[in-house]
Amino acid sequence: MDLRYDTFYIGGAWVRPSTDRVITPIDASTEQLLGQVPEGAEADMDAAVAAARGAFDAPSGWAAWEPRRRAEVMDRLADAIDRRADGFVERVSAQNGMPVAVARQLETGYPSAVLRYYAGLAREAAFEETRDGLFGGPIEVRKVPLGVVAAIVPWNFPQALAMFKIAPAMAAGCALVIKPSPETVLDAYLLAEAVEEAGVPAGVINIVPAGREVGAYLVSHPAVDKVAFTGSTPAGRTIAETCGRLLRPVTLELGGKSAAIVLDDAELDLAEIGEGLFGSTLLNNGQTCFLGTRVLAPRSRYAEVVDAFTALAGSLTVGDARDSATQIGPMVTARQRERVETYIAKGRGEGARLTTGGGRPDGLDKGWFVQPTVFADVDNSSVIAQEEIFGPVLSLIPYDDVDHAVRIANDSDFGLGGTVWTTDPERGAAVAHRVRTGTIGVNRYIPDPAAPFGGVKASGLGRELGPEGLAAYQQTQTIYL
Repeated sequence: MDLRYDTFYIGGAWVRPSTDRVITPIDASTEQLLGQVPEGAEADMDAAVAAARGAFDAPSGWAAWEPRRRAEVMDRLADAIDRRADGFVERVSAQNGMPVAVARQLETGYPSAVLRYYAGLAREAAFEETRDGLFGGPIEVRKVPLGVVAAIVPWNFPQALAMFKIAPAMAAGCALVIKPSPETVLDAYLLAEAVEEAGVPAGVINIVPAGREVGAYLVSHPAVDKVAFTGSTPAGRTIAETCGRLLRPVTLELGGKSAAIVLDDAELDLAEIGEGLFGSTLLNNGQTCFLGTRVLAPRSRYAEVVDAFTALAGSLTVGDARDSATQIGPMVTARQRERVETYIAKGRGEGARLTTGGGRPDGLDKGWFVQPTVFADVDNSSVIAQEEIFGPVLSLIPYDDVDHAVRIANDSDFGLGGTVWTTDPERGAAVAHRVRTGTIGVNRYIPDPAAPFGGVKASGLGRELGPEGLAAYQQTQTIYL
């Protein structure tokens, strides 16, 4: 693959960059150059924001369209994305190491499903209502679009998490400036081509790849009305400080260190639950914010749980992300692999018991691979239990009873995801109700487009997906009639 672009998609046109700076994405599995795209500078962001501002402010523009008319464009965009499914899979997997089996589910069909879901909401939702005033006379209450949205997208699920922002913003009537992560830029050009093919009005979606400094410039841009960010907690705190000072609405989906609580009656036959356990603890090479990387196991069955997760991790096929048999691909960059290996060393140093993995796989001399790794006998106060590793590393922690398990689950700075594993769904739901987290599953974890997704504590602010995700791109106007 050698894909080269020399323009940005701004204002419905392909626009030359303001500088000669470039981004050169690297294949995570082979360390080979994948191509080249221009790197955005402040002047390019100014142009993109101006295009979005013009599209939003036009008296007969996108914000003034009937919601059903916007929904028609969104459906066309979903169709255009689906027609490029193979291209998205190839580009995403090469850039960030996501196994193609995962990419086919979460980087193609899932984004278009989210887009169609919000198109449906746009058709069905009530954007205006009239109510009786307490002091007499009717009151009109309108839900109006916030305006220009700065959408900053991470590298781990670049298309799915971009659509978490694009779809509700479009349904609400907003215009967007999207900044993809430098690690995953090639798929962003496919998205731009789909936007152009679908006939999305000029300026409604603008895409400018850029680095952190230009992203910070976009966040603080005076013509931006809202920021939507997915990424690390430290970066989220900085963005929150900027938006707080500017009184600018912000949605932050940040890090996690979620708990997978295995109850004493849980089924541990991997033939029965292996796929669900994998998807909720090691999906996308562990480079997933909601994963239950702290596995809490009852002392009465602790050895059995350790054996089950050791067997699961040890059985996974590690290899080139584009091989359909691969279950664990490489880390996104050499720096990310170094980070994961540093945490593995800390786990050893803290006295945790390594049951499988802990190194680099044999026979893979190129690519940023790490073996799926399981630590047993982990103390919840240890570094590997408290800090987000973002790699295929699990910490198994024993508990005495359910109350103790809930205390351990809640003893974290984060609160994004989690699971409860049990043969009694009602009991599992009762435990789930006690965990301080934004989302949690019983015997599975699947972020459903119809349900709000987001975290508490250091895992973020606000919600994406569901009707709540649409509301995040609207503000309320009251008219006393």
